[in-house]
Amino acid sequence: MALPAKIIERFNKRIRIFQDALQRAKDADRNESDTVAIITDILADVFGYDKYMEVTSELAIRGTYCDLAIKMDGKFQYLIECKSVGTELKENHLKQAADYGANSGIPWIVLTNGIEWQIHKIRFEQPISHELVCNFNLLQINPRKEEDQDKLFLLCKEGLSKDSREDYYEKMQCLNRFVIGGFILSEPVINVIRKELRKFAEGLKVDNEEIEKIIRQEVLKREILEGEDASKTQAKIRRFYKKQFKEKEACACVKSNISENVPQQENISSENQQKESAQ
Repeated sequence: MALPAKIIERFNKRIRIFQDALQRAKDADRNESDTVAIITDILADVFGYDKYMEVTSELAIRGTYCDLAIKMDGKFQYLIECKSVGTELKENHLKQAADYGANSGIPWIVLTNGIEWQIHKIRFEQPISHELVCNFNLLQINPRKEEDQDKLFLLCKEGLSKDSREDYYEKMQCLNRFVIGGFILSEPVINVIRKELRKFAEGLKVDNEEIEKIIRQEVLKREILEGEDASKTQAKIRRFYKKQFKEKEACACVKSNISENVPQQENISSENQQKESAQ
């Protein structure tokens, strides 16, 4: 994604300043309150928010207040759970942030200690779940690399108007190991592999079941094929192909009806011409 020059310039000017500040804060083992102050400045100076009008710590959720939230045009855009700069982000921290988001109806949550940044999206389904959309280490980020710029832009004020986070999320939904693995195991792809193998070794006799077994046992990692994420993705791919098959059948049926009606219309036209000639 090509970002506006002014945003890239902002990244180049500000990121290095905060990399130094965060490293010094970590070395000094600054507490959570001090870290929140640094994160607030990052939200303003790097990501472009007005820290007095658009960054708030006054979002109450079931009797407690979240650390920070981004609010624009009367709507909360991000809920931000902060930990001290020296704290390693763990699953229980994410659960806390996800619970805040679920209870407040805010789908986009950020978990950060100033150095590590995790962007998650809550899926309001049964049961409620959440997915990691993007994560980065601010000490290691390179503001001149396009890939790193894209990650930073997800949190930018300007990115909200372009809805870049939704576009990035949709891309990640398609380009991940579970989806790629699911397609590799799908019947159309295995058919192609079988055909290419027969070209590669003339006379080779191999069926889809043999190819699938090798892929499952020797090519793909077990974590890609097993578990809740893998099962959901494989079911989604099966529905995709099933829908395509139904659409092809419907299209073939329409074409068949058209071809059957054409001769009848031609006969009617011919009969009319004969009647006109007789008259």
